[in-house]
Amino acid sequence: MPQLAERLTDLAAGGQAITFPAIGLTADTVLGQAEEVAAGPLAPFLAEAVADAYDRGDDRWHPAAAAFPPGLATQPSVLHLTASIDALLHSASAAKALAKPLTTALLNDLSARIEAAPLLAAARLEGALRLAVAEAVSPFKVWQALEDVSLDSPEDFLERLPRILGLTLDCWADENTIADSVRALLHQLATDEAADADATFELGCDQLRRALASNTAGDVTSHLVQARRHFETAAQADEARHDAETFAAVCNAVLAFDRHDAATVTNAADRIAELLDQREAWLQRTHQPFWLQPRRSAEIAWHKLVLQLRAAASALDEDAWMDAWQALDTVLVAYSATRTVQPMPGRDTGHGLAALVQPAIEDSFLRQQAFLAQLRRATQETERHSDHGFDVATAEALLGAVDKSASEREARQASSAANQDQSQDDDPGGAILARLQRRAPTMMLRLGIDQALGIADALDDSQLLAIEGLAYDSDVARLNATDPLVVPKLDELMRALATQPSFTGDVRRTFSVLVEQTLLFLKSRSDITRTNLFGSTKKGEPPPFDYRRKPEGLKARKPVEADLQRDFHQWLQRGPLHNVVMVEPVDVAMGRADVMVHFGSLRYLTEIKQDATDNSRPYLEGRYLAQAAEYSNTNAPFGQLLVLDLTPKTDTQGNLRIDEMVWNTVHRPKGATVDRAVVAGIVAGNRTTPSGYSKK
Repeated sequence: MPQLAERLTDLAAGGQAITFPAIGLTADTVLGQAEEVAAGPLAPFLAEAVADAYDRGDDRWHPAAAAFPPGLATQPSVLHLTASIDALLHSASAAKALAKPLTTALLNDLSARIEAAPLLAAARLEGALRLAVAEAVSPFKVWQALEDVSLDSPEDFLERLPRILGLTLDCWADENTIADSVRALLHQLATDEAADADATFELGCDQLRRALASNTAGDVTSHLVQARRHFETAAQADEARHDAETFAAVCNAVLAFDRHDAATVTNAADRIAELLDQREAWLQRTHQPFWLQPRRSAEIAWHKLVLQLRAAASALDEDAWMDAWQALDTVLVAYSATRTVQPMPGRDTGHGLAALVQPAIEDSFLRQQAFLAQLRRATQETERHSDHGFDVATAEALLGAVDKSASEREARQASSAANQDQSQDDDPGGAILARLQRRAPTMMLRLGIDQALGIADALDDSQLLAIEGLAYDSDVARLNATDPLVVPKLDELMRALATQPSFTGDVRRTFSVLVEQTLLFLKSRSDITRTNLFGSTKKGEPPPFDYRRKPEGLKARKPVEADLQRDFHQWLQRGPLHNVVMVEPVDVAMGRADVMVHFGSLRYLTEIKQDATDNSRPYLEGRYLAQAAEYSNTNAPFGQLLVLDLTPKTDTQGNLRIDEMVWNTVHRPKGATVDRAVVAGIVAGNRTTPSGYSKK
């Protein structure tokens, strides 16, 4: 109820006692009896009013807000309790101000509440956990409450407990004290009929998470085998456990990589695709707590995993294909996206609170190994990276440096501690480290200092910049499940596309991953401060042409749409879909600059345009939408439109945010009966750096 707090406050200040018929509230009742209201059926409305007051900075509501947690502690309804917490957490400022007293109220005398009202007690524990996950309060009170839980509690409470425990492990698995206690609880619940399937599933997730954080192939295999056993047990214990069956198939696929078992990888990919479709249908129109609902980006992560596994099955014997570490890295993305939660429902939280929270997995070793495998693959596919200055000489130098670095790392691990400490004061690699920090910071982040130093020592500056380009593209082409701009925008695009009747099966699976990569491309190209996106240069050569920048001087080269086409084409060729799709530029010689992406028999065309007149949505759609939609007439009715915006940029105008420069639209040709869906995006050109604006 927008502005409820403001209206009630003004009425109370004027001495009026006017009733709101829809909810039966009066201004003086709310402000004078807030604790009683919080304990009754109107609590959600009061929570919304309090949240609104905090958002507006209205301190006249502070007394009512202070009375809200004690009143909510006596709330007898599960629905009213959860609705009140949802309403309150829509405001980051209200959550921050009331988090401590609210946590205390929710956890106070929890053991007695469990016996008297088990479902209500579970909702209270879940609410307190949300506040801890959002980092609004310290988690210690929640941890203590979990350790005090008795396994003799009523079944209604125990049924809700495994997901709470699983989320606790996702967030604090590295806190050994609470993690060990939670694992012990899950093992005990796995033998309880009320919670056995859910508890076993959470144990499988814990083993998979530990596999993703492992530093040796042996540990990875051991944890994957145990995870698969738990998932298979959970699937057998409960009907329609598509989630457990899906993760079991994932474990099968990764374990098959080391055996080069193409048949198992293929079967696992097909099974995952089938289970995803079944789960989507099973959950259609069913209720899930909003804060626990998987994001649409999680669905895309699974679709991408299926596509990559299918491609892997047909290329396991090729030298230039992913190894088990890269396969596991793909699983990491899918798992993180699936288990990401949103404790704060509001889109813009602020106040240091977390809107999206993904599992805390120490994945540095896994990502290091995956990137090293990517570098080895790049040495065999130099033609894909030619625009980055990654030539045969660079590839050979890189391969030698990677192998030498790996050998030296093994030698260091085998040496004694005394030998390792021998040269602490010699500042080894100091000059190389400074060069790395200046030339290849992303590569250093991905590989760690030791590996990066060994590689950098064997490469000149231009070669190092070429590797940094690969590292940067690899980093930004990977969706972060907590990205505050990309994830909500991706959810919005997927919801719009889901209204199209043809957006099902393989079309949904393939076009959604293309849209994700396009959105990440647009995000990366919005960062004008990056200087190594378009290749490296040797000493004395001019810097590579950056089509996003404003030309300097009358004779300077002007950007054209073919520049954007080449960049987007190379992005897809080098990215995580490189082995999945066939990407081809279209009709450059004829004056058109488009990119066609093939997923087997399905194909999607991205129309590329430039415009210096207007960058508004109505103008761009009116001028280019019909043409962008035309190319889908003989295939799936989906396509993309990318426009290089060359309109003048001023210091007062600035540039659009990434979530403002991408949108979904439709076009239906005259006489047609089917809409053509088009995802449109803008790449800002004619730009100066932000510091350049201030110098004008």
